[in-house]
Amino acid sequence: MPFVSINPHDGNRIASYRGHTPAEIDIKLTLADDAFSNWSQLTSSRRATHLRRLGRTLRGQTESLAALITAEMGKTLAEARSEIGKCADCCEFYAKHGAGFLRPEHPPSAPASASIHYRPLGVILAIMPWNFPFWQVFRAAVPALLAGNTMVFKHASNVTGCARAIERIAQEAGLPDGALSSLIIDGRTAGRLIADPRVRGVTLTGSTTAGRKVAARAGEHLKPCVLELGGSDPYVILEDADLDHAADVCTAARLLNNGQSCIAAKRFIVPLSILAAFEEKLLARFAARRVGDPTDANTAQGPLARADLRDELHAQVIASCRKGARLLLGGKLSRGKGCHYPPTILTDVRPGQPAYDQELFGPVAAIIPVPDEAAAWTAANATPYGLGSAVFSGNPKRAATLARQHLNAGMIFINEAVRSHVAVPFGGTKDSGLGRELSVAGVRSFTNATLLWSRAH
Repeated sequence: MPFVSINPHDGNRIASYRGHTPAEIDIKLTLADDAFSNWSQLTSSRRATHLRRLGRTLRGQTESLAALITAEMGKTLAEARSEIGKCADCCEFYAKHGAGFLRPEHPPSAPASASIHYRPLGVILAIMPWNFPFWQVFRAAVPALLAGNTMVFKHASNVTGCARAIERIAQEAGLPDGALSSLIIDGRTAGRLIADPRVRGVTLTGSTTAGRKVAARAGEHLKPCVLELGGSDPYVILEDADLDHAADVCTAARLLNNGQSCIAAKRFIVPLSILAAFEEKLLARFAARRVGDPTDANTAQGPLARADLRDELHAQVIASCRKGARLLLGGKLSRGKGCHYPPTILTDVRPGQPAYDQELFGPVAAIIPVPDEAAAWTAANATPYGLGSAVFSGNPKRAATLARQHLNAGMIFINEAVRSHVAVPFGGTKDSGLGRELSVAGVRSFTNATLLWSRAH
């Protein structure tokens, strides 16, 4: 079965790729397993040297790699350049600090001769999405590589060019053959590979449905997994918030990456006392957003990645309006080629509407009016997801205290947009997944915490 990349801006075919045969998959897994034997024996400092070189190689090819990202999935060139820079930052961070995350530990009150050592597991299988085609891979791969693991990854079919480029970059940076390699396969084949004895752990970024399947398969074969799944992040606007600042942040957080991010702001929970003022400010900012060719420096928002994704989003908007939501802006399919969808605002969003109950993966803001602050916390948690959340208030100390008490999410931000950072853990709760990426957690996710207890004769 061919894997086809189509430019979502103009609908033109970029390239068609042949999938790997069973024999080729076997060769790639063997290479990764063989690479692990040597890679895991290097000191963390030696592995860090390779990661620094990987970061330099990325920076040296920023323009060509950014152009590839934009062509395959539609984000603006500015955002694509930023994505490559973030991947390079990740390499440099773990090269500098990763060894410290792996140092042997002596737990408090443990016998003097007891210590914990973090040892790599082996080949890690990564199943990756299309929305951040480089960052998602590097976010998973770099900590795992620093820990001494190797990785094979199955990328989304519409960004196969990016997958091949990542493997090429790893080779050019001097990583051992098989240390980081791409499998051009479908999801069903990837699921079967979890059972392969050479695969010692699995990480997936994708839908909750896919996460459940991967978790079940990994559990069946007693293999650890990290799952970063969907999100419907609430942004709670308290009555004392600076509404101009809140509207600025909410606009950027909802429309980043053309609205296609698991941690995008999706549900705006607003007390009735400030509802009209917030709607007016958000509407002005959304309406000013320029949509068009993502290679044009003046464009703020490109197309959605695929036609089916655009159509599904539009169906959610239409169904929400039929069930009582009110359309403030957008909500109409763009004419002409490509998969563009306009910045859209829904208000009067309530339970029973897709905009309330489901994740909207695109440039659609769902405003949920609430009578008071107590109702705001209830609405924020009224979702099966629990990835990120944000609270806006003129009293950030009070907001932080309340957020800790009330919000059920893996990450909470005060007066800022939810985002990932290499130095802090990333992940969610409930249907948003399990495990953590980045920071020390990312390094240790696929390690064996080995107890060493030695007594002198």
